[in-house]
Amino acid sequence: MDATDRLPCQRHLFEVPDDVSYLDAAAWSPLPRAVREAGEAGLLVKARPWEHPREAVPAQAERARRAAARLIGAATDDVAIMGSVSHAMATAAANLVVAPGGRVLRVADEFPSLRYAFDRLATARGLIVEEVPRPGDGDWTAALLAAIGRPGAPPVAVATLTPLHWTDGGLIDLDRLAPAVHAAGVALVIDATQAAGALAVDVGRWRPDFLAFPTYKWALGPYGLAFLYAAPHRQGGTPIEDNIGNRPSAAGARRYDRGELNDPILLPMAATGLELVLSWDVSAVATRLRRLTDQLAEGVVGLGVSAAARHLRSPNILGLRAAGGLPPGLADRLRQAGIFASERSGALRLSPHVWADEGDVKRCVEALRHAL
Repeated sequence: MDATDRLPCQRHLFEVPDDVSYLDAAAWSPLPRAVREAGEAGLLVKARPWEHPREAVPAQAERARRAAARLIGAATDDVAIMGSVSHAMATAAANLVVAPGGRVLRVADEFPSLRYAFDRLATARGLIVEEVPRPGDGDWTAALLAAIGRPGAPPVAVATLTPLHWTDGGLIDLDRLAPAVHAAGVALVIDATQAAGALAVDVGRWRPDFLAFPTYKWALGPYGLAFLYAAPHRQGGTPIEDNIGNRPSAAGARRYDRGELNDPILLPMAATGLELVLSWDVSAVATRLRRLTDQLAEGVVGLGVSAAARHLRSPNILGLRAAGGLPPGLADRLRQAGIFASERSGALRLSPHVWADEGDVKRCVEALRHAL
């Protein structure tokens, strides 16, 4: 059974016009109609509070928490509701006890949400930040494994990793890296922003101390909401903000829940998007996206741009680079042709999701052929 049979194009669930090829899910996704409708219903709760009892809203928080937990293979009690991934990472960094002199390990050109909180931790605890350079052969996994076990290097104190590089989809294979981190006896913190909703994310397999993801990208939800998984042994810490809902008596990871938790708009939107993704089976989503990014990679052969080898790139993002750099304003010219993508750190980042189909691939390739 191929990807189309398992999960056909879901464009009918979105408001994406036929003449728009939106290949920018890694930036943020359009909302499915059902998610928009959930938000509109939530607006009425706030606009007409006399018609909608506030007591009904906490159930939406638990609905969203439960769906987020299912998406990453966690128990519901192990998930906190946050305002953003940066909020989640600040919480994680504040609850790690590390010895001075160790290394904070990450890849070069990492996204700020995964850098800033750990830069602060390094300064406060006397740690060394080591950024593994972009490997010439594109193999991030091998480069990170070498860095973890490098003879004579200071011990790793905490590894802050992602399943893929956010700029171009370069694969960072946590199935291989997580065991090496655990063998070193150090903390593992994962930012699953560019994976949750598009790729299989499994906290049972990776066993992170903390893992976070937002809803506004691959999980098809709103801006301003994220989730933090905290391993059971990390649930007795201190939140970075105190509110009535995250007192010491709170169950599990709820100890870290954000203030103003019971949002009648964002929570049902997030829950609706997460439940939609879960209804498809994320493995089917990944298979479909692999097919589309493979077609994009094949289509640009001979146009002066290239992608990483197939086994070194994630299924959901294709990064295209040119030997002399991309032509200035390439993404703007594509936008004028109805093709939406991003330029990130010298790469044209193409990131389709379930609304995209082979027609979008063809239009993108034709537009690139014209622009290049």
